[in-house]
Amino acid sequence: MTPPASQNGPGAEPPAPGKRIPPSAFLAKPSRRHRGLWALLGVIAFLAVWEAVPRLGLVRPVLLPPPSAIPQAFVAEVRSGQWTDAIVHSLVHYFWGLLIGSVTGIAAGVLTGMSRRLEDFTSWVVRLLRPIPGLAWVPFAIIWFGVTPTAATFIIVLGVFWINYFAALGAVQAVDRDLLELADAFGHRSALAKLVKIVLPAASGTILAGLRTGLGQAWMSVVAAELFGVPGLGQRMMQASSLLATDIVIVYMATMALFYGLVDMGFVAVRDRLMRWKA
Repeated sequence: MTPPASQNGPGAEPPAPGKRIPPSAFLAKPSRRHRGLWALLGVIAFLAVWEAVPRLGLVRPVLLPPPSAIPQAFVAEVRSGQWTDAIVHSLVHYFWGLLIGSVTGIAAGVLTGMSRRLEDFTSWVVRLLRPIPGLAWVPFAIIWFGVTPTAATFIIVLGVFWINYFAALGAVQAVDRDLLELADAFGHRSALAKLVKIVLPAASGTILAGLRTGLGQAWMSVVAAELFGVPGLGQRMMQASSLLATDIVIVYMATMALFYGLVDMGFVAVRDRLMRWKA
């Protein structure tokens, strides 16, 4: 007697009307083209709803300007030179805050992860300092550095440091201990040799993931770091909001989103090249 054809095999017949379709049919991975199309449709739908809300009188345009009014405000900001000045100042704060916060956070996380005594020694210091938000440090930043770019950079460093610290700490502690024993067997017994040959290569993926998260955290910290009068995007947004120029506020919000998108794309490209050896 010939066995019935498998339901999922090549000879399987299409399900009869009303018959339950397997869940796997809904989980098929769509093509990149279809995913891009759906993403575009989502953006168009979002902009359409946003345009309709103020035009239908659901919200006053002065509180939420329609997206069609943003290009005019953007052109006016560019022509006045304020957009360029704000971008330049914020990029300087962003770069230095990201660099210092990432380097110190990763270094501290790696060192702490490699030393149980150091982790125990700093455990309660970390628990006490970690929950304090960046805005709480603004008074000290002003007292210590004045209303200067250094104060803004200090706030950004604090926002970036902890993300990279915990990412590096967790990555190092997750390294397979058998690999460290193998390094001992091959004569790499010093801490530096293990760090270079075992720990950093094994932990690099998680460390880079933390660094990528820090890229976004740094942008969010830029606004907080500039709210108290330091020139940049945050200061310009506060000036515009005090005049109810919400279209200008949205211009700078969109500017930050665009710049972060470009930075993130560049980082992903560099990361993929660096991590090709793991593929």
